Amino acid sequence: MNTAKLTSSNVITPTKLSHREHEVLKLMVAGHSNPEIATILYLGQSTVKTHVHGILNKLGVNHRVQAAVVALQIGLV
Repeated sequence: MNTAKLTSSNVITPTKLSHREHEVLKLMVAGHSNPEIATILYLGQSTVKTHVHGILNKLGVNHRVQAAVVALQIGLV
């Protein structure tokens, strides 16, 4: 497991998240599942999945746990 700390030299600055992506990211960081996020934000699960995919792409990570870690480390949430 890679435990290297992210620094400004090894993190690609993410493309700005949309307002909705930021809302979804905050709920992801809080540990909510896609169905829970959909209920909280009054969205369809497929819409949440689309937002999660966009977040992962913009942060340059492969899964939601990595997204949460990066978001916390670079101060997005």
